[in-house]
Amino acid sequence: MSLSIVILAAGQGKRMNSDLPKVLQPLAGRPLLGHVLDCAHRLAPSSTYVVYGHGGEQVRAAFPDASIQWVLQAEQKGTGHALLQAIPAIPDDDLVLVLYGDVPLIHSDTLTQLIAQAGTRSLALLSVILSNPVGYGRVLRDNAHHVYRIVEQKEATRKEQGVQECNTGVMVAPAGALKRWLSGIKNNNTQEEYYLTDIVAVAVRDGFTVHALVAPTEAEVLGVNDKRQLAALESAYRQSQATALMSAGVTIIDPTRIDVRGEVSVGRDVTLDVNVVLEGQVQLGHRVIVGAGCLLKNVTIGDDTVLRPYSVLEQATVGAHCVVGPYARLRPGTTLADHAHVGNFVEIKNSTLGAGSKANHLSYVGDATVGQDVNIGAGTITCNYDGANKWPTTIEDGAFIGSGTMLVAPITVGKNATIAAGSTITQSTPPDQLTVERSEQKSLSHWRRPTKATEEVRAARIAKGGPVTKKKPSDA
Repeated sequence: MSLSIVILAAGQGKRMNSDLPKVLQPLAGRPLLGHVLDCAHRLAPSSTYVVYGHGGEQVRAAFPDASIQWVLQAEQKGTGHALLQAIPAIPDDDLVLVLYGDVPLIHSDTLTQLIAQAGTRSLALLSVILSNPVGYGRVLRDNAHHVYRIVEQKEATRKEQGVQECNTGVMVAPAGALKRWLSGIKNNNTQEEYYLTDIVAVAVRDGFTVHALVAPTEAEVLGVNDKRQLAALESAYRQSQATALMSAGVTIIDPTRIDVRGEVSVGRDVTLDVNVVLEGQVQLGHRVIVGAGCLLKNVTIGDDTVLRPYSVLEQATVGAHCVVGPYARLRPGTTLADHAHVGNFVEIKNSTLGAGSKANHLSYVGDATVGQDVNIGAGTITCNYDGANKWPTTIEDGAFIGSGTMLVAPITVGKNATIAAGSTITQSTPPDQLTVERSEQKSLSHWRRPTKATEEVRAARIAKGGPVTKKKPSDA
């Protein structure tokens, strides 16, 4: 049987107190619905439907994937009504998996087990054991432990409210049967809503077997209704990602202080210090050390490289045996070859540093190609922007750039050239030579530093538009 997935994502989320639709609230840097769609994609369904409502166009715009089939629920009349909007388009012989746009941490492995329990004459639902089940529908079983009904919290008797096995809302059923069941459910309840859970009792009456698979963890099936619950799931997600990394051999100094907001691949003996943030696609080679407070987004880091504390790397590639930081910034388009060093308060953008090259202090390198074994002195700036256009700088192998140098692009610094400290270079320099550009240094023996004027003198000079400091006789 083919699999169709329907994701119910029409809720407003009033308790979020936010202008952002609930399913677009961020978890680990991605919308809640994005996590659910990723999980659905891993199951390789024949079709995926998203039932949307509040903030509809905003939700659709956030997910331009053409493979998603969007279904509008103009009025929110409960989960049964929501599924009813999508079910007519699904072939009768498909299995239908129902997911929720605000239940982001569900695992595809769990869903694979659930799908295996459903068939032409069986319905499978996902349940969870909660120590505090208040607010959840209860899964009711008979003396033979067979599921015969789900009752919502507000409709449950006192005895039923004592049941700790709860319904998650996630279920799998044959589409043809779902169509019959949904057309017959009523809204004669306190909320006047069409509950999807009502089909369980109908399925039992039709002679279907109802299987309930208990979720392995509570966090996997928790939904989000307010910012406190969102923060709790963020914490659960952090913990699960840290556990996965440690299982892969990573040393994490404090697993409660790491954020993984993407896909991370690691070599052996990687070490992550506290408050490291990993976003997007991050690849860490063998024996990489990431210092405290570093932010890595869409980067590849080579073997034996050290990222010292509080460095920010985005869309950058760093070779093996490099040292970066502390407080360095590698912006998009940066590539460091093996054994390159980038030190404190150095910013590099859209540039390449060759093997063994160093920029260790307080420099900006933009739109530059830097060769091998180049030394870039403290305070060097590649002046790459003229207010309208970006211009390239080329620094060839073995060049030495003195401290405080301005390299006004476009220029080329020749191989093994030396630029004297404090120079402003506006033309390309020859190889193997020292280039100096400095104004004449002067000392004025009769000059005296200004002193503070009295209030009377200040008032008089302000009135005349002159300087307010008092001149000494030698200034005249």
